[in-house]
Amino acid sequence: MSKAIDKLELAKRHLERVQSAWDEPTDWDDLSLYGFYCLEAAVEAAALHLGLGTSKKHWEKVDIALKLHKKQGLPDISELLSNLNEARKAVAYGDTERPDLDAEGIASDIEEYVDAVTTLLTEGKNE
Repeated sequence: MSKAIDKLELAKRHLERVQSAWDEPTDWDDLSLYGFYCLEAAVEAAALHLGLGTSKKHWEKVDIALKLHKKQGLPDISELLSNLNEARKAVAYGDTERPDLDAEGIASDIEEYVDAVTTLLTEGKNE
């Protein structure tokens, strides 16, 4: 299995946690953490598939996500990725305030992005 497929499978496992976390009562711990890691893994999967560089730095993954949006037409999740990183830090460290986010919208946007990356990888769309 390729590294891109491995990253996509990781994103899908994280997506399962996202889907079970958003409903009432929202589990913001899981939604912010797994949502963030899901998107990061999906961004890496798309980047690896297209032969783009990846990064371990969160802010560079935001840049990669924006590049994937502009050049490949993937949904623009750059702001969501930044917001989820802030939410993740608020939950993990407790020293920052969690951004005001819509749980259902977040889960929907994350699922849409994973679906788009799945299509990219399975249909070989790399124009």
